Amino acid sequence: MDSWTTTIATIGAILVFSRVVKLVEGIKAVGSLPGLRIPAEPLSILGAILPETRWNPGLLFTWTWRKNRNVYRHYGRDTVSIVPFIHGSPTLYTRSMEVTRQVITAGHNSGAFGKTNSMGRALLFWGPSIVATEGEQWRKYRKIATSAFNNETNLSPSKLKGWSSKDVIEVPSIQALTFKFTLVIFASVGFGFPFTWSNPPARQGDMTVRECFETIVQTNIFATIAPAWAWKLPFEWSVEAPFSWFDTLVVLTTRCAHLCIPKSASDEKIYDPGGEKKAARDIFSLLVRASEEGGKMTDDKEVIGNVFSLMLAGHETTAYTLSATLGFLALNVGLQDETVAQVQDVTRECDNGVLPLEDYGKLDKVLAAFYEGTRLFPSGVFLIREAKQDTELNVSDGEESRMLPVKKGTHIVVDMVGVQYNTRYFAEPEEFRPSRWYKKNRGDANEKEELSGSEEYTAFSVGPRSCIGRKFATTEAVCFLASLLRDWRVEPLLAMKPDGKVETQDEWRERVMQATMSLTMGIKDVPLRLVRRV
Repeated sequence: MDSWTTTIATIGAILVFSRVVKLVEGIKAVGSLPGLRIPAEPLSILGAILPETRWNPGLLFTWTWRKNRNVYRHYGRDTVSIVPFIHGSPTLYTRSMEVTRQVITAGHNSGAFGKTNSMGRALLFWGPSIVATEGEQWRKYRKIATSAFNNETNLSPSKLKGWSSKDVIEVPSIQALTFKFTLVIFASVGFGFPFTWSNPPARQGDMTVRECFETIVQTNIFATIAPAWAWKLPFEWSVEAPFSWFDTLVVLTTRCAHLCIPKSASDEKIYDPGGEKKAARDIFSLLVRASEEGGKMTDDKEVIGNVFSLMLAGHETTAYTLSATLGFLALNVGLQDETVAQVQDVTRECDNGVLPLEDYGKLDKVLAAFYEGTRLFPSGVFLIREAKQDTELNVSDGEESRMLPVKKGTHIVVDMVGVQYNTRYFAEPEEFRPSRWYKKNRGDANEKEELSGSEEYTAFSVGPRSCIGRKFATTEAVCFLASLLRDWRVEPLLAMKPDGKVETQDEWRERVMQATMSLTMGIKDVPLRLVRRV
């Protein structure tokens, strides 16, 4: 018995000693910058699967802790460290745009910072793509896709069918509408696929494309962090299930490809208003054409990987933000009326009420509402980079310069929730205030003006890898919001409480306007009541 006790005590002492060494080395790696010392890094596998506690902040701690346990406020700085002593890498979290520029822009150009080795796994799981790759491969994909996201894109949102005879519609989750809209628009306009509002593509006996995407998003985190032996577990959340749904997407994509490109991408032509015959410029045509031209694409996996990642990222992020924007407008009747007044003024002279693309710039209040929804619920919640060499960062926070040594392998997380709720950039950051994004109160020092021209403030990411589809997303969003709000007033769909009373709007906001995490940060189901305008 004594020998067993000694053995166990020895093993325990070795484990404790190794964790102490890991902690000390981690603190050195972040230059002894103050912050959390916890068992697991929040974005690690262990940190993600364990329940949120004081010792395990969880994936969304920068959101859930932002009011009462804000780590930046607690340590009195815009850049803090998190050093795990059991699992994960020592990490710097920052809500400073000055530090962000050093890491994302200057660090990218110099090679001092780059994506972590495991960062792209969530999307490489489905094939190489513009979202997941780096270096020359990323530049190749971006060059191919960039020309598809241009100002010539013509968006004509579908009419909402089945609503013509109704004056009041209760929608338990507005995401059911926004996700369908963004997928149809992105697939049909961005990729040239024959998606329609009333008849979305589906393989016989299988789910529709939208249902496949929804299910893959819900299961993808497990699918990409699980060890290989867990991939065949007979559970709904195992990897085998999302693989089968992905196969359905591949079949549907191939079918769409045959419908859109009967012979080859190079044969498909479109006519511009002047009658000149030009090659089709949608993303799918460009990708397939690249695969036929001297090996720009090596195989079908690259085409499928880019289609999947772009379509997923392109519709999911915009759909979540539209849902959040509508939720905030429902809570702020005055702002909604102000936005609708501009829409009605702009569309008054339009034929059949159809909004032409050239009037997009006149709807700055609609765009401002969307930008504010993006700020309050930034989809790209974390920009994660790794120091590729020993380097240093200026973390002065506007005070006396402080250079922080950063060891190779240290992770740096740009916390977009922290940035968007940072009082250095936004007065009263918890408030939904679209006027931040256009000139209104010129004499108010607390109002920033024309922030839409500053990429770091729009939550569309920053630097060379900023959102390639920003213009597409904002145009799509303005079209949707203008079309919906012109005809319908949105109100919170209040729930009945256990005591038989109807919840207040403040209670509705506290219950509904909360973040959720899948591949990106979104918002919980937003129940709304739509009332026809007269």
